[in-house]
Amino acid sequence: MHDAPRALTSLSEQERMLQEAVRDFAVSEVAPRAMAMDQAQQMDQGLIDQLFELGLMGVEVPEMYEGTGADFFTSVLVVEELSKVDPAIATLGDVQNTLVTNALRRWGSDDQKARYYPRLATDTVGAYALSEAGSGSDAFALACRATQDDNSWILNGQKLWITNSAEAGLFIVFATVDPDVSYKGITAFLVERDSAGFTVGKK
Repeated sequence: MHDAPRALTSLSEQERMLQEAVRDFAVSEVAPRAMAMDQAQQMDQGLIDQLFELGLMGVEVPEMYEGTGADFFTSVLVVEELSKVDPAIATLGDVQNTLVTNALRRWGSDDQKARYYPRLATDTVGAYALSEAGSGSDAFALACRATQDDNSWILNGQKLWITNSAEAGLFIVFATVDPDVSYKGITAFLVERDSAGFTVGKK
């Protein structure tokens, strides 16, 4: 006999403890810096460092890779509590946990996970580079192209409106390998910020 599913508003003791810890952190550390970050249009690096130290940037990263080893619902709790104080910081963590880490968990190879999970959990912000000038609402109309050159890939294109781009050290970049087959020709590449030919432009 299976246990009845819990309502989303019914938290376990561990989840309540996490919720309270994140709430306290948001009020004591995030709130006092929110206005200054808004005025500077820049994230506070010290605050980002604290997010990593508390394990809030590697919520779904397995413990064997230095992450928290929690689930998607835990990520939601973290984002919810941070959002009550500063939606920008919440979005930074949201993209990190529910897009970048989650994509790597679902589709990354074991080698990619071993290489990038520890960094994403401890010191590297991730970004999800999908949108383009002509494919904001139509994600399948990507102009960014990927062509194979021997054993490597060459990406040509530009992305816009990429959350975390100013802070990120790792980008998941979506590109079309074969535009003739629409979305079936789209794939993703892990691109490090210092890769040759890669630049982050002005806002």
